Amino acid sequence: MGYTEREDMLGKSENSIYKLVNLAAMRALEIAEGQPKLVDDKANVKPSTVALHEIAGGKVEAKKIKHKE
Repeated sequence: MGYTEREDMLGKSENSIYKLVNLAAMRALEIAEGQPKLVDDKANVKPSTVALHEIAGGKVEAKKIKHKE
């Protein structure tokens, strides 16, 4: 998978770079701990890169939390 613009992934994290980084970090940790990859990447690709590929491919998205008013 090639380079993906950051702006293309922001829509999957409620347009927040902070949520995008947090989502990628949490997913990368899951992959590093043995969870299966949701995209086809080579075995030597780092978990953080796989996580970003999954986000870009729409396989992983941030949960939307409703706030009480």
